[in-house]
Amino acid sequence: MKPVHDMGVAELAAALKSRALSSREATQALLDRVTAHQALGAFLHVDAEGALARADAADAQIAAGQAGALTGVPVAHKDIYVTADMPTTAGSKMLAGYRSPFDATVVARLNAAGTVSLGKLNCDEFAMGSANENSAYGPASNPWDVSRVPGGSSGGSAVAVAARLVPGVTGTDTGGSIRQPASFTGITGIKPTYGVCSRYGMIAFASSLDQAGPMARSAEDCALLLSAMSGFDERDATSVNQPPQDFHAQMLAAREGATAAQPLKGLRIGLPQEFFPAGLTADVDAAVRAGLAELEKLGATLVPVSLPRTELAIPVYYIIAPAEASSNLSRFDGVKFGHRADKYDDLLDMYKKTRAQGFGAEVKRRIMIGTYVLSHGYYDAYYLQAQKLRRMIADDFQQAFAQCDLIAGPVAPSVAWKHGAGKDDPTAAYLADIFTLPGSLAGLPGMSVPVGFGEGGLPVGLQLIGNYFKEGQLLHAAHALQQATDWHQRAPAGF
Repeated sequence: MKPVHDMGVAELAAALKSRALSSREATQALLDRVTAHQALGAFLHVDAEGALARADAADAQIAAGQAGALTGVPVAHKDIYVTADMPTTAGSKMLAGYRSPFDATVVARLNAAGTVSLGKLNCDEFAMGSANENSAYGPASNPWDVSRVPGGSSGGSAVAVAARLVPGVTGTDTGGSIRQPASFTGITGIKPTYGVCSRYGMIAFASSLDQAGPMARSAEDCALLLSAMSGFDERDATSVNQPPQDFHAQMLAAREGATAAQPLKGLRIGLPQEFFPAGLTADVDAAVRAGLAELEKLGATLVPVSLPRTELAIPVYYIIAPAEASSNLSRFDGVKFGHRADKYDDLLDMYKKTRAQGFGAEVKRRIMIGTYVLSHGYYDAYYLQAQKLRRMIADDFQQAFAQCDLIAGPVAPSVAWKHGAGKDDPTAAYLADIFTLPGSLAGLPGMSVPVGFGEGGLPVGLQLIGNYFKEGQLLHAAHALQQATDWHQRAPAGF
């Protein structure tokens, strides 16, 4: 049998169900591994005692024949989800030591499915960033090259899976924060359609964009996790009212006319000309095209499409997201919870000093931008115009989907960059989101699938985007690709 850390979610679940090993054995092995690789900065909090207790409970369920698809499987959560039994910081000093009285819905559902939570994972402060360098508790490092970033904001989540510390994790994606770190670290991640997973208990950054999703080794692992995480939640006004779905079954469903050799026969994959600009690095372009060639071998047809407003996604996103952040983060004022300045003269002084001390530079920057675009005299000129363009971007996708079933392209213009590369120009990293932002603004499902390696042997992901509620189709295409290739199975040296 493989070592525990070499098993993905599906493989480990099968081993647990057959009682080839116990959840306690698997949990202890991974806890030891987390301790051994603390220098990566993936975990902000490890709950060893609680994890082993949950593992024992899972073993009892398995012994009683009451196990589900994920019973006993160790996972970990991005520290943007509140948890009753562990602190939640959102990667910020503002929430240092905060303990929630309840679990986020996504966490509660995975607990109910029998998973064993090992702890909380590092992230950019309040999920604002593309490199995991904005965390108040230090950056996470890419296990493929520790001098490089893992991507963000779900960087700790990506590192935990890529370094084989845990088989599956939760992340959140506002403008690409599942897909981009998945690409940079050579793992698989999916952002479902906006509203498929509840945002209840997810600390809000931009409410109309934030969406939960799983990150794991493979599409099959992601399908199992997403099935447990998703579903209607009456406590979330943006939750889509639809029955629970078995994304694993949808992933395995055969396409009409498909064969064993060509499981994607008849699938039309659109290639937007705007996703292959001159600025795309040659190594990423080559890896993405290698992945597309594999999809063609599996029976898919590549068709040219256009998303003409792709370049407008960056200014639109960086008006709408900061505007919503400005509103959402106003609750962190030192009154009811979170950090409060030690010394202040009056209420206004307490607000000022609390926020000056508690928020990091990037969070302050986005709050200031958001407050500006929502202010009198600028709302119509900026925020309202951005919302109109957002609708046009969504319309572009619908016109493209009239010609294809899925859309494919790069996740990011380059492989992971060096730590500190964006220090002199904090807005430079915004440009790295050019290919993920359009789908986020439209609320579409998207995923990153490993398709090779670029400069310095660093991973490259292929982005697949589906139409609304077509997660099953996305996962099916990704699974077929992964059945024919081994890019997703490769691990960084030493891990």
